[in-house]
Amino acid sequence: MPPTGARMPGLATVIAMVVSGMRRRRRLATAAALPWAVWTALRMTGAERGFPFVPAMTFTPYAAAAAVLPLVLAVRSGSRTAALLSAGSGTVLATAVLSHRRTPGPAALPGCARLRVATVSLRKGLVPPAPVVDLVRRLDVDVLSVQELTPRAEAGLCAAGLGELLPWSHVIPARPGTVVSGSGAVWSRLPIGKRGAVPGSFEQPTVRLAVEGAKDVELTAVHSMPPATSPRAVREWTRDLADLPAPDPEVLRVLAGDFNATLDHGALRAVLRTGWADAAQRAGRGLAWTWRPLRLPWPRLALDHVLIDPRIAVAGVDLVHLPGSDHRVLVVDLALPPG
Repeated sequence: MPPTGARMPGLATVIAMVVSGMRRRRRLATAAALPWAVWTALRMTGAERGFPFVPAMTFTPYAAAAAVLPLVLAVRSGSRTAALLSAGSGTVLATAVLSHRRTPGPAALPGCARLRVATVSLRKGLVPPAPVVDLVRRLDVDVLSVQELTPRAEAGLCAAGLGELLPWSHVIPARPGTVVSGSGAVWSRLPIGKRGAVPGSFEQPTVRLAVEGAKDVELTAVHSMPPATSPRAVREWTRDLADLPAPDPEVLRVLAGDFNATLDHGALRAVLRTGWADAAQRAGRGLAWTWRPLRLPWPRLALDHVLIDPRIAVAGVDLVHLPGSDHRVLVVDLALPPG
């Protein structure tokens, strides 16, 4: 029983309280859906800039899957606006992610010249050399793009017999004042002609290979700055990607390495728009991950790529575990057009 003299709330008051609570829950549901709507707008326009938006865009596949959370909240609150925002954002993000899986490309012609390219990250030079050499031997690799090389790792690879399998090399040591693992290298079974480099935060050697029955192949070992730690890192990463060369009609260009970027980054899609094709997408493996934390199963991200001249066909793509590395080895079989 209520205390003597207390007044029971009237029916109108109770209804008003209920309506007010429902409106509050709907507003909260709409507010919860807004981050997904903003994420969708940034992803679809490629307008993410600076820190932390660039590193956040790496996790777009996870954002697409997590869009079910605000949708559930919207349904429970009865908010049509929140439900539309959540469902629309999740659908658009999922469609964008799934579109990475495959893109059309030319078929490999019978009898055309082949080139097997592999890209390896040595995790600051700490990956043991023997598994790398074994991988090159077992998979019959023609060209090896190496990132995060150190002088000690280079000596270990040579001692383990890499030079016997891939006798030609172009190694650029890390510049003074930079991290020792900023060195980059290309080892090749084919003779290396012209040597060069693409400017960047880390060393990115370029080699020119003469392939019998095809145009010359120019391959660059790419290693872009990770954009995950600071606004400065994002600026350097943006510059690294913008400085990558475009395809050249006079030579068959290939960019192979750790771009520290996924296809959900507007900066990488801008590189592709200059004429490149992603080899993993061509082979229907565009969603395959190449990096994860060494001691954790998640997240899994596609940071490594082999970008190819659109005239090149892709005969196959494999991703191979390398003991000691936080990156999987990306192995791509390229079918070159006749010269």
